[in-house]
Amino acid sequence: MMIIKRLASFILEILQLVVFAISIFLFLYLLILQPHKIKGSSMEPNFQDAEYLLTDKISYRFNNPQRGDVIVFKAPPDFSDEFIKRIIALPGEKITLKDGFVYINGNRLDEEYLPDETRTNPSSFLTEGKIIQVPENSYMVLGDNRDHSYDSRSFGPISFDKITGKAWIIYWPPSKIGKINSPVYR
Repeated sequence: MMIIKRLASFILEILQLVVFAISIFLFLYLLILQPHKIKGSSMEPNFQDAEYLLTDKISYRFNNPQRGDVIVFKAPPDFSDEFIKRIIALPGEKITLKDGFVYINGNRLDEEYLPDETRTNPSSFLTEGKIIQVPENSYMVLGDNRDHSYDSRSFGPISFDKITGKAWIIYWPPSKIGKINSPVYR
């Protein structure tokens, strides 16, 4: 009888530990951090296909997204997929493409994180020379691999409520482990 009580006590302790661990995981996953896998080449050369990163889900509850932040968001048209892109223009700003470069409020955007030969071509929404004012509570996002990215040039600005988080840390592959920093613009 004593063995059965000890075995039952042991099983109950294991069960409590498992429930506690699952609770912590769900708390972190649902409210604080979420893993994401980069799919495709739209963020090369800075982020490679099949890299894994953690997305910080609480930063934007206290601070507004900034230009250069790499974000995860629910993508149009049906908002069922999540994309990873870089914020280029903020609410109220005017964005235009001219001669392969991005201009914000008439000033050419210095994108040091891109190779020098990178050109930003227009698409169906953001056409050559057309000035677009970003609506309030919305952001224009572009992939770093401008020739192979479906982004705001095609689908327009994304609203704040579609942003699921800010890319925070790359954790796979081990050779790339590190914090993801937002660039500083001049």
